[in-house]
Amino acid sequence: MRNVIRGIVGLTAVFNILLGIGFLIDPAQLGLRFFITALGTQGLATIRADFPAFFLTGGIFALVGAWRAWRTPLLVPLCLLGLAISGRAISLVADGAPAHAFPPMVAEAVMIMILALGWNSFDREGAR
Repeated sequence: MRNVIRGIVGLTAVFNILLGIGFLIDPAQLGLRFFITALGTQGLATIRADFPAFFLTGGIFALVGAWRAWRTPLLVPLCLLGLAISGRAISLVADGAPAHAFPPMVAEAVMIMILALGWNSFDREGAR
């Protein structure tokens, strides 16, 4: 069972890593899928810097956690996703709740649950 969880956490990691790479390669197009448009080259640079930082950091730490069956690295993506979903919840209260606001929250909640499952299943110090 633990190896299945490692695989699911690993797939979550790869998904985030691919998103991060996508923002590096084509920030304008992927930004549109996230309802973000860049204002000029500096806007593209911001998308190219900030989104890969989020997704690659979370994905790499999740991958390390899955690879070694080590729970500690999972704290990074858990914190990132927890802050992201909290920001979305605040936005729902402050800005309203359009229908397209919920799919990203569901995706983040699912990833949080997967990472929490890994946290509960993995070792404190990693596989030996």
